Amino acid sequence: MLKVDTSVPNGFWPQDITGVVSLTFDDGLQTQLDNALPCLDDNGLKGTFYLNPGLDESWDQLIPYWQEASHDGHEIGNHTSQHPCACNFGFRSDGYCLEKLALSDIEKTIDEAEESLNGLFPEQAGVRSFCYPCYESYVGAGAHRQSYVPLVARRFKVARGHGFRPNRPQMTELTYVQSWAVGDTSGEEMISYVREIAEGGLWGVICVHGVGGEHRPIETHALQELARFLGQNRQRIWTDTMINIAEYILERRRAMASESR
Repeated sequence: MLKVDTSVPNGFWPQDITGVVSLTFDDGLQTQLDNALPCLDDNGLKGTFYLNPGLDESWDQLIPYWQEASHDGHEIGNHTSQHPCACNFGFRSDGYCLEKLALSDIEKTIDEAEESLNGLFPEQAGVRSFCYPCYESYVGAGAHRQSYVPLVARRFKVARGHGFRPNRPQMTELTYVQSWAVGDTSGEEMISYVREIAEGGLWGVICVHGVGGEHRPIETHALQELARFLGQNRQRIWTDTMINIAEYILERRRAMASESR
């Protein structure tokens, strides 16, 4: 279980809000449609779903369901069209993996996904977040290894990565926001994490894959417990999409900088 540093003073968030949570879901899995969305909708919560347009053979048949989620206010985020990861994962046999890619390859897979998402979800065109596949943000190897964070920063206001700490809103690097990747995690554990975030005025980002099945799943009832807790505590814990929280942070930082002059 992660231990949260609660030394951050409150005062950054809107009045009465003591902490902020974003629920994020990777890879556009069927169990997210079947199990995650009902949990969120039943409790009046909005989540961020990171999709890979066209990557899976089920993509076309799932599009209408993701479009409905988008119209309901859930964020549809960019997770690239090809989901490139480190070669060590062994996901593909054609050599398409980060150590063998160039920045131009990453640009292509990000922009392909963005073009597709903009066409399918025009209500969110140009206003969405990015998620690094496998949490990795580089191409090449050894002396030729280089970060592709700058490419992401030129395209998105916020991007989700991985890490072991929640985010301090005054200073976190928005082009690589840290997140807690859960898997076989209980509702009680996630609620405990959120309670500590709320004590410190922090932004906690939770990363979920399968819900009740599929890849690295959490149990559906665990997500239900968390969603119910967040819904019941909405007056002090703000739960919203990555892009909505990031836009608030950017606006608040600008206002604070202006006030300090």
